[in-house]
Formats: sequence, structure tokens, C-alpha cells
Amino acid sequence: MPAPVSMTGFAGATFATPLGQAAIEIRSVNSRFLDLTLKVADDLRAFEPHIRERIGARLGRGKVECRLSVQRAAAAESTRLSAAALAGLQRLGDQVRQALPQAAPLSVADVLAWPGVLETPPLDAEALRSAVLAALDEALDRLQESRAREGAAIADGLRSRCDGIASIIDRLRLRLPELRAAVERKLTERLNQALGAPLAAAAALTREEVAERIRQEVTLYGLRADVDEELSRLATHLEEVRRVGRRLDFLMQELNREANTLGSKATAVDLAQSAIELKLLIEQMREQIQNLE
Repeated sequence: MPAPVSMTGFAGATFATPLGQAAIEIRSVNSRFLDLTLKVADDLRAFEPHIRERIGARLGRGKVECRLSVQRAAAAESTRLSAAALAGLQRLGDQVRQALPQAAPLSVADVLAWPGVLETPPLDAEALRSAVLAALDEALDRLQESRAREGAAIADGLRSRCDGIASIIDRLRLRLPELRAAVERKLTERLNQALGAPLAAAAALTREEVAERIRQEVTLYGLRADVDEELSRLATHLEEVRRVGRRLDFLMQELNREANTLGSKATAVDLAQSAIELKLLIEQMREQIQNLE
């Protein structure tokens, strides 16, 4: 079976941006299609189309939630003094002191409060976009690794259940001659008891002719009740599951169909029980397959 990929996974990454420290989280669960929900900080909302495009290119299916947050750097870290504004303020201070020698000098707080002294450098939008998409790629790589690990675990479970189904098939095949003989013997006895005398009396048949007629009916019933064909088809579908690893939903339907037919033909308690065991294993496989991409 080719290595399948689960739709369940989680990954995260933290990274530095021109705005400050940022974090990204991606989690996914199974879904028939790609169902993407983005929860992006307002400062980064302009990059939503790029994020959607990048995720859509990497993930085929799954209900995916992506959270992107940013912790803005403190104002003092991103703000700087304007040399030109300081020089202008100094010239004005000199002029004031010449006119008013007794005037008190400006305090640091006064200087910082003067319009234009503090300036914030323009945001580099391209650097911010590059940082976001680089972190997104890293998170997606980790998510795919997580989904691959989960897929490998599911594959192991499917193989184990395939082995269980194969074991039931082998066990039933070994018992088929015994089961056929027991059914024919029991049916012959009952038919002889219930119909032997009435048939002979009503149709003036010899005892040998009645026995031959009953034998023919038993043989016909045995052919209808024979499960060898169902066991063969189960084994064929099982090999297809192991080999292909695709179209698994369809193969589960076919396996379940054969298990149902096997159960409807059950002529012994252990055969009926085996059919139930098969259906349980097939249902467990079907539930796991729903989580594969």
C-alpha cells in the first residue's frame, strides 16, 4: 500500500517581522474538500490572498484552520529621533535664549514632545510579506510531516485489519468442506423425516427414487449456500486494498457487500460469527479511511 497521508495534523512556528514577533498555527482535520478558515491579525490582513494561495497549493483536502498573530514591538524599539528636527529645535532654543537669557532650558520630556522629533521608519511591506510566507512554508512543512506520521499510523492499522480479514478467510476456507458436509447431512436427515414417506406415498416413487430426489435438492441448496465465491472475492478486494491504497471507499463497499452475502448464506453459528467479525473489521477500516487525504 502506498504511504497514505492523513488529514489530521497540527504545526506552528514563531518568527520575527518588521512589526515584531509573530506566530503561526495550522491545524487540520478530515473533510471531503479543502475547507480553509483564516484568523489573521489586522496588521497582516493584507497578506490573506497570498496565504490562501500558498495553503491551497500545498493541501488537497481537510478542514484547515490557520491562525496568524503578531506581538508588536515596543514603540521605543521602532521609533528614532529625527536629527533634522533636533537641529531645528536647537536653533530655536538658541534664538530664545538670546532674546530671553533668563528662559529655562528645555527638558528631555519637552524635546521628545516636540512635533517631528520622534519619527517611525516606514514599514517595509515586502520584507513583512516575505517573513510571513517563509514562516507559513515552514509551518506547512511541519504540518505535512505531522499528517504523514498520522497517515503511517493509519496505514499500519489498515494492514493489521487486512491481516485479520485474511485470517478469517483462511480459517473459513479450511472449514468449508466440513461445513458443507454438516449442512448436507443435517438437511438430508430433515428432508427424509419430513418428506420421504409423503413423497413416496403420493407419487408412487421407490425409496431409492425419493432418496435421489432429496439428494438433488440438497445439492442444489448446497450450491446456493456455498460461500467459496464470496471468500474469493473478499480475498481479491483485500489484495487490491494492500496494493492500490486508492479507491479505498469503493473497496470498503465491495468488502462489506461480500461480508453481507456471506452472512446471509451462513448455515452455521461460527460462519455467521465470522461474517460479523468481518463487518466489524471492515467498518473500522472505513472509519480510518475517512481521515485519509
